[in-house]
Amino acid sequence: MKRSRPAAGELLVEQPSLFPSSPIAVPGTLLHAGVDEAGRGPLAGPVAVAAVVFCPDRPRLNGLDDSKALTAAKRELLYDRIIERALAYSIVMVDVAQIDSLNIFQATMQGMRQAVEGVAHVAQFARIDGNKVPKGLPCPAEALIGGDAIDRAIMAASILAKVSRDRYMLELHQQHPEYGFDQHKGYGTPAHLAALKAHGPCLEHRRSFAPVRDALASRSQ
Repeated sequence: MKRSRPAAGELLVEQPSLFPSSPIAVPGTLLHAGVDEAGRGPLAGPVAVAAVVFCPDRPRLNGLDDSKALTAAKRELLYDRIIERALAYSIVMVDVAQIDSLNIFQATMQGMRQAVEGVAHVAQFARIDGNKVPKGLPCPAEALIGGDAIDRAIMAASILAKVSRDRYMLELHQQHPEYGFDQHKGYGTPAHLAALKAHGPCLEHRRSFAPVRDALASRSQ
């Protein structure tokens, strides 16, 4: 099951967490969703979040790893294989308007809630990469630091999130080639900062991030 990109300004009503955020002992036979994100640090573009559920009775997918440890070509190849092999998956893009409205941490937590909701029809619990569990999840969950190097479902989620976001930034490059989004994917590289200073921010730049605010301020003087 694949979730479409939320509309700008769409918010979820946050409910009190129904389940503990501390690690929980879960039998290996239960179906779990691995959850990871891509794009918390860039100055532009959405943050992407994915959740993946594998069936333990199916053959393991070879080649999985943390998306950062894989080449772009390998991630693209695995992306299609994950989609084919997963029992369920969900990809959520939290746009710049929501990032600026909520802050990047809360926007990421929102994306994780939506991603888990997208696979909740099969997932009996969720493992979240990192040290925080979002509130209001539809199933029990635990945070797993370094999970993208440990848990295969989290590895798969990291690949889906990374590939989806990179594709988005390549499309954005076609609209705004002056920023070089195809090269840095929105991260604050020297080339990106120079382009930001020369051209000012576009609508996809995160105005809640200091370098973008500074670029806006310098152009208004």
